[in-house]
Amino acid sequence: MTPIKRREFFSRLAAANPEPATELEYATPFQLLVAVILSAQATDRGVNLTTRPLFHDAPTPPAIAALGEARLAEYIKTIGLYKTKAKNVLATATLLQERHGGEVPHDRAALEALPGVGRKTANVVLSVIFGEPTIAVDTHVFRVANRTGLAPGKDVRTVENKLLRVVPAEFRHHAHHWLILHGRHVCKARKPDCPACPVRDLCQYKEKSA
Repeated sequence: MTPIKRREFFSRLAAANPEPATELEYATPFQLLVAVILSAQATDRGVNLTTRPLFHDAPTPPAIAALGEARLAEYIKTIGLYKTKAKNVLATATLLQERHGGEVPHDRAALEALPGVGRKTANVVLSVIFGEPTIAVDTHVFRVANRTGLAPGKDVRTVENKLLRVVPAEFRHHAHHWLILHGRHVCKARKPDCPACPVRDLCQYKEKSA
């Protein structure tokens, strides 16, 4: 995909959704961090159903830590890998209190040092909470980047690096959400809705649906 087409690609996504946002529900940076940790191999809808009662009863790091692993697991048992996630969220809540005064740190290394937080989760927090022009690459972003020809790559880090190079600066802040939402609702894995796609003519996918 040429630079001109990439600019047009994001111009159209921006026109359709000028202020895209995560579909995860949260009220504080800590709650977003927890929601993103829980979202691994789970749907945002499933995570939201879990976090509504959790954040109502335990909205802060001290409150989460006070639950203990067994009680926390009960709140999140409907999502995948809930036992491991309960352990990680509890440990993260404890470390935030011990190392960061209960606040989510504005630092990639500090974020990635938290249990259950990898590069993708750190990118989401840095982008959504701190406004940094990072691009978190999940399965939807990876698929859209490769399928359309926007930023093809064999692994997540390659795609992330390419996107950071080729996405025009004015679109970089929201690029992560535009691509996720496009992949989730239009450029779906099994049956892409090509007729409804606003960037169909720019896309290099050879098997477009009729």
